[in-house]
Amino acid sequence: MPPALPSLPPSELSVPITGMTCASCVNRIERFLNKADGVAEATVNLATERATVRYDAARIDRSGIIAAIEAAGYDVPVEAAGEDAKRDKALGLLWSALAATGIGLAMMAVMFWPGGVPWPMERLNVWLLVPATIVQFVFGRTFLLTAARGLRHGSLTMDTLVAVGTLAAYGYSLVITLLPEAMMGAGLPPETYFDSAAVIIGLVLFGRWLEARARGQASGAIAALRRLQPAMARLLRDGVERDVPLAEVRVGDLLRVRPGDRVPLDGSVVDGASSVDESMLTGESLPVAKRDGDPVTGATMNGRGSFMMRVDRTGDDTTLGQIMAMVAAAQGSRAPIQRLADRVTGWFVPAVMVVALLTFGAWLLLGPEPRLPLALGAAIAVLIIACPCAMGLATPTAIMVASGRGAENGILPRDGAALETAARVDTVVLDKTGTITEGRPSVTSVHPAAGIAADDLLRLAAAVEAGSEHPLAEAIVRHAPTPVSPVAEFEAIGGRGVRGTLAGAVIIAGSERYLREQGIDPSPLGAAAAAAAAEGRGTVFVGRDAQLIGLLTIADAPKRGAAEAIAQLRDARLEVWMLTGDRRDTAIAIGARVGIGPDRILAEVMPDAKADAIGRLQADGATVAMVGDGINDAPALALADLGIAIGTGADVAVEASDVTLVGDDLRSVPAAIRLARATLRTIRQNLGWAFGYNILLIPVAAGVLYPVFGIRLNPALAAGAMALSSVSVVANSLRLRTTRITPTTNDERSPMATQVKDPVCGMDVDLEAARAKGLVAEHDGTEYGFCGKGCLLEFRDDPGRFFRPDYVPSM
Repeated sequence: MPPALPSLPPSELSVPITGMTCASCVNRIERFLNKADGVAEATVNLATERATVRYDAARIDRSGIIAAIEAAGYDVPVEAAGEDAKRDKALGLLWSALAATGIGLAMMAVMFWPGGVPWPMERLNVWLLVPATIVQFVFGRTFLLTAARGLRHGSLTMDTLVAVGTLAAYGYSLVITLLPEAMMGAGLPPETYFDSAAVIIGLVLFGRWLEARARGQASGAIAALRRLQPAMARLLRDGVERDVPLAEVRVGDLLRVRPGDRVPLDGSVVDGASSVDESMLTGESLPVAKRDGDPVTGATMNGRGSFMMRVDRTGDDTTLGQIMAMVAAAQGSRAPIQRLADRVTGWFVPAVMVVALLTFGAWLLLGPEPRLPLALGAAIAVLIIACPCAMGLATPTAIMVASGRGAENGILPRDGAALETAARVDTVVLDKTGTITEGRPSVTSVHPAAGIAADDLLRLAAAVEAGSEHPLAEAIVRHAPTPVSPVAEFEAIGGRGVRGTLAGAVIIAGSERYLREQGIDPSPLGAAAAAAAAEGRGTVFVGRDAQLIGLLTIADAPKRGAAEAIAQLRDARLEVWMLTGDRRDTAIAIGARVGIGPDRILAEVMPDAKADAIGRLQADGATVAMVGDGINDAPALALADLGIAIGTGADVAVEASDVTLVGDDLRSVPAAIRLARATLRTIRQNLGWAFGYNILLIPVAAGVLYPVFGIRLNPALAAGAMALSSVSVVANSLRLRTTRITPTTNDERSPMATQVKDPVCGMDVDLEAARAKGLVAEHDGTEYGFCGKGCLLEFRDDPGRFFRPDYVPSM
C-alpha cells in the first residue's frame, strides 16, 4: 500500500500575506493574530509570506483571522500568487533596481567629473532634481507607501528605515536646490545627496530581487513535486479510451497506464502487468512488479508493460498530495531557535531610529564642519545599514530548503521544531519487527509433539492466528497447507499470544510464558526453541486443551542496509538501542547481525510498556528518538523527544511521529539526523551573521571609526551592505541543497546475498532484495523471479547464480 502520511489538523488555516518586508512585520502580525479571540497559535513565515493559524472554529473563522491581519496593517490576497505572478513581480523589482541604480550612478559620475564639475553646482542640482524625484517617488514608492501604512497602524518596519533615510537625503538636497543662497549663507556647502538616495533605493530593490530569486529556489521543492504528476490521464469510459486532464478523473474511474508513463493517481491494478519504478517514494531503484490487485501510487514511473488501474484517491488525498501538504506545513513552521531573533526584532527598528537620532545629535554637536551634512549622512547610514530582514530570514529559509531536500529523499519532518529536536538527539531506539527487520517473517521449521502431524499443527495454529494482526500470525496463516477454518471466542493478549475455540477444543498459540500462564508445560520443546532463538528466529508454541502440540519457528531477516544504518548512527556519536517484545536470546541474535550489543537491547517488552522504556531512558538524561512502524509503537513514538515513523507502517504510528520516512530503508534515519544537524548548523550561522552584521556595522555607520581613522561610511555603501546581508543569509541556506544526506549503497551483505547482472538486459539482480519484495516464488522445487525490468529469471542452487529460461550464461 502507499505510505500512510499524517494529515493537517482540521482547525488550521494557511493564508498568504502581502506587504511584509522584515522580521518586525512578522512579529507584529503574530502579535495581532495571537491576541485574537479563538486563535490558539499563529506563526508567520517571512520566507514563504504565509501565516499558519491554529484556531477554535467555534470562536473565530477565516474572516476573523483576515481581519486581525488587516488590523496589523497588512493584506491577504484572494489567492496566493502563482509562479507566473511571482516571476513578473521579481522582474519588476529587477528593472526598478537597475533603473534606480543606473540613475544614481550617473548622478555620481557627474558629481565626481574629472577636473571638477563643469557647471555651477546650483544649476547642476536643478538638473539632478528631476531624475532624483522620479527615483524617490516612482521607483521608491513601495517604501513610502508601506512606511506610511505602518505609521497609520503604529508599526515601524524595514521600509520605515529606508523611507526615512532616503526622504531625509532627498529633503535636505531639495532645500539646498531650491534655497541655495540661504543655505550657503548658513555655511552649508552646495553638494546634495540626490545620488546617494537614488543608489540606496536601487541597491535595496536589487537586494530584494536577489532575495526573492533565492527564496524561489529555496521553496522549489513543492513545485518539483508537483511536476512529477502528469497533467493528463488515459481514461476508459463507455468502452472508449481518451486523454483527459487529471482534474476530470474521479474515484472509481479506470485509467490505462502505458509503457514509460507516470502513474497518474493512486489506485490498484485491475488488468495487465508491469514493473513500476517507485524510487521517488522509497529511494529503492529496483522496480516493483505489479499485477492484478496490486496497489500503484501516483507519480511513480511505469516500466515497459501496460496495465489498467482503478483510481482510489485523487487530488490532495493521494500520497503525492499528502507529501506536498507535509512539505508546505514544514516550510511554513518555525523552529524554537528563532525565538531569540523574534525577541530582538520586536524592538529592533525603534532602537535603530533612536540610535540614528543620537548619531545625528552627536555629529551635530561634536563633529567637524560642515556639521549638518555630516550628521545627516551618518544618521542616514545608520538607518539604511540596519537589517532586520536578515534576522527574519535566518531560520525560515533554512527550514524551507531542508524540508525540500528531505522530501527529495523521502524524509518528511512535521515542522521546524522536529528538525531542531532531531539535531539534538543523542539516543536512537529502534523497534525490531518491521523497522530493523523486514516485517514479513516466514515459517522456517515445524516441530510437532508426539502423535501430531505437521499439517495438523499448522492448520490449528493458522486457525487461531487468523484473527491476529501480528506479523508472526500472518506468516503462519500464509504457510498453512489448507484453507483456514475460523475459530470461535477469539481472544488476543498483547505481547503474549492468542486463543480460540475450534470444534470444541481450545487452541492456544503464543510465547512460552503465555502457555505456562494457560497451564501448559512447553519444556518438551524447550531445546528446539532455544536453538531457534540463538539463530535469531522467533518461536510460537501451540497448545490444544491444556496439551502442548507443537512449536513453530519463524525467521524475519534484517532489512538490507540495516547494519549499515546502525553503523552510521554510531559513527554520528549516537547511542543505539533495540526495543522488542521477542525473547531476549532471539533479540540478541538479531542484534548481533546488525551491530547492536546485548547491553543495548530491551527485549520481552510488552506493547503497553514500550513508552515506559522510552521514559526510563529520558529519565537518565537522554534525548531520545524512537523509530517504529506498528500500532503498538504509537505511544512510544508520541512520548519520545523525536518520533520517527516508517512511512509504510500503520497510520496511527505515522500520526504520532515528528518525522515520516516515506520508504522503509533504515538508512534514512541517519540521513534524517544528518539533515537536521546540517540545518541547525546553518540556522546558527545565519543568526550569527545577522546579529554580528548589525552589532559591527551599525557603530561603523554611526562613525565610531572617524575620530581615530577618519573613516565614514557612505550611505550608498551602507545600502549595498544591507542588501547583501539578506542575500548572504539566503545563499547560506541554499547550501543545504548540496548537503549529502542520502544513504550510501555499500550494503553489508550476507555471504549468500550476491548482486549480479541479467546477461540480456543488463539490470542488476539481488536475490535477497527480490525475495524481500515478493518477486521470487517457488514452483516444483525451483525458484522463479524477475529482474528490475520485469524479465523472468530461474534461480538454481547457489543464490549467486541464476538462469534465463531462454538463455544459459557461461559462468
